[in-house]
Amino acid sequence: MLINIFITLSLLLLTAFILSRIYTLPRNIWLLFIAQPLVASSGPVIVFIGGILSSQLASDPSLATLPITLMILGVAAGSVPAAMLAKFKGRKFAALTGLSCSMVAALIALVSAKISVFELFALASLLFGFGSAFTQQFRFAAIESSTGDDDTPKILAILMLSGVFAAFLGPEAALVGKDWLTSPYGYAGSFLLLALLILFAIIIMLGFTNTDIKEDKVIGQVRPLTQIIRQPIFIIAIGSATIGFALMSYLMTATPLSMHHMQGHSLHDTKWVIQSHIAAMYLPSLITPWLVKRIAVKGLMLIGTIIYTIVAIIALSGEQVMHYWWALLLLGVGWNFLFLSGTSLLPQSYSSAERHKVQASNDFILFAFQALASLMAGWVLFNAGWHTVVLSSLPFIIILFMLNFFYYRNRTQKTNTHGSRL
Repeated sequence: MLINIFITLSLLLLTAFILSRIYTLPRNIWLLFIAQPLVASSGPVIVFIGGILSSQLASDPSLATLPITLMILGVAAGSVPAAMLAKFKGRKFAALTGLSCSMVAALIALVSAKISVFELFALASLLFGFGSAFTQQFRFAAIESSTGDDDTPKILAILMLSGVFAAFLGPEAALVGKDWLTSPYGYAGSFLLLALLILFAIIIMLGFTNTDIKEDKVIGQVRPLTQIIRQPIFIIAIGSATIGFALMSYLMTATPLSMHHMQGHSLHDTKWVIQSHIAAMYLPSLITPWLVKRIAVKGLMLIGTIIYTIVAIIALSGEQVMHYWWALLLLGVGWNFLFLSGTSLLPQSYSSAERHKVQASNDFILFAFQALASLMAGWVLFNAGWHTVVLSSLPFIIILFMLNFFYYRNRTQKTNTHGSRL
């Protein structure tokens, strides 16, 4: 129902108002808080209906997850241009560029659903990803908008919390707009509604003020990227975020197809599972600032890894709706902890003069692996089944435990020397 869209948007604005009274943070952060879920709702739309629509449009059903993969590849391909455009033209110009790209993608997706051309829908998905690469830079824009380094986990948690609204806006937009426009397999109107949400985000971001970051004075030249990425803290930061993101995408991409296409669960049950998952990705941000204070980043990262282990156990236990629901719910929570941990640790690996190239490299690696994971999800699912999808994630969970061990040992040594709790 359209009323659900209006209620969600009203709650988004109300939440931003309440949080702005609780936390004394720059205006930029609240603009990002409002704009981000409006454009980020494109992700849940593609995840929810992309595979279902593609299975009708594509000649080979195993290509059903290709649009999701192309969307993530678009994020990887756009990560470097997004960072460089932000460096030379400012965060505001880069943000508006990305939002405009997402708007064009929504209109192309509308046309593709209208005329039933799979290749055009695949192009739209790629452009959604490219635009999303600029949206991913919102978290760095938020960090740079604050002058206090201690505010970083809190700012990231607040910004991630806004993703809860994307979790509901995306799937609701997909269903509400499904029959707004006539099309052979439906959903053309879904992308019209999505375009309107993105337009709202563009209007919001017109009020954003470019950040003015003073570069650190470094002795000698800025370090080459090859030297920066060899640092243990960089490897731990990018490893935890990348594996956490890739495994989340791997299981999430396979879930709608496994539930609806292979197990015959209803579209509404599938929507409920995906909405619950995406909400669980961001709702923990209400408590993660408190958790970081209590158990530090190292504790948060370990809990996230343990949760991923529990996800695998539940997913292997059965294929009823509740098995999928609990697995995807916990998968979202684990992703939140791992992604926030990795993003919080990344700034420790670079100076402000090096930030753009390191941020670009981080996002390129993260989303390239996520794209590979989403592509493999469809292939493994259709050729070997859901249980094989879950079993193949176990080696990467073991790697996460290894990263936790190395980080704990590294931080213990530094704590003994400097008293740091991170």
